[in-house]
Amino acid sequence: MSNTTKGPFLVTGASGHLGSQVIEALLAEGAEPIVAVTRSPEKLEGLRARGVEIRAGDFNDPAMLGPAFTGGGRLLIISTDDLAPGKRFAAHSNAVAAAKEAGVSHIVYTSLTNPDENSPIGFAGDHRETEAMIKDTGIPYTILRNCLYTDLLLMSGPQAVGAGALYAAAADGKAGYVTRADCARVAAAALLTEAGSSVRDITGPEAVGQADIAAILSEVAGKEIPYVPITRDALVAAMVENGQPEFMADVFSSFDVAIAEGYLNVASGDVEELTGKKGQSVRDFMLANKAVLIGQG
Repeated sequence: MSNTTKGPFLVTGASGHLGSQVIEALLAEGAEPIVAVTRSPEKLEGLRARGVEIRAGDFNDPAMLGPAFTGGGRLLIISTDDLAPGKRFAAHSNAVAAAKEAGVSHIVYTSLTNPDENSPIGFAGDHRETEAMIKDTGIPYTILRNCLYTDLLLMSGPQAVGAGALYAAAADGKAGYVTRADCARVAAAALLTEAGSSVRDITGPEAVGQADIAAILSEVAGKEIPYVPITRDALVAAMVENGQPEFMADVFSSFDVAIAEGYLNVASGDVEELTGKKGQSVRDFMLANKAVLIGQG
């Protein structure tokens, strides 16, 4: 990866899991100037000494976004994680409007695999509408349609090992799981190098099914962990029983439905094309995180 564009490079959600890794990737490439936009500036004070400018910015407070985006540059809009109906797109709308007002030269946006109108994923519409709004600005863009994070398996994996089986409502479907670290490398590369406008499918090197994941868990745990398909209703009921609010259980279970219906069965070469390095496979990621998966991490 080489810096072929001029900054500043603005990263929103900079104190979050993905945003912080994007900042580190930009610093590793010697990018400058870097502007970290966050609702919690106090969390990023350590970056000031490394030459990063810290600005306060909250997508839910439009008055903050003008000063946060001032000076233009190339902007990464990291999608919010607000699951409340309508709030995510409202927040994104504020960010896109502020980006246009500030005169940013390129927008990079973290979207979702196949967010079309038939997607069963509860917030696919928020991403679809945000993509359309970005396109309507006339600003060059790179839309990164990130598939499911492989990192999520670090939550479901230990549960499966403990239960002795992997339960999911994904039938025989597959998903192009991609690590958060690879998504961060891609976002940094897009900020640094992408010209024109494009839509990218950001996935792992291959799509895998729940049976594949169960086989890797069996290898990691040293015991048989079968995959047991269940219904969505059963999955939601189990989530609620374990303390998950019903509306959140409904959203999370929609990912399994999307896998079952083939919406996430995508594996592209865009990670390698953008960064020069292949993405990490699910198996390699799980083997590298064996201690977490077997409850020792």
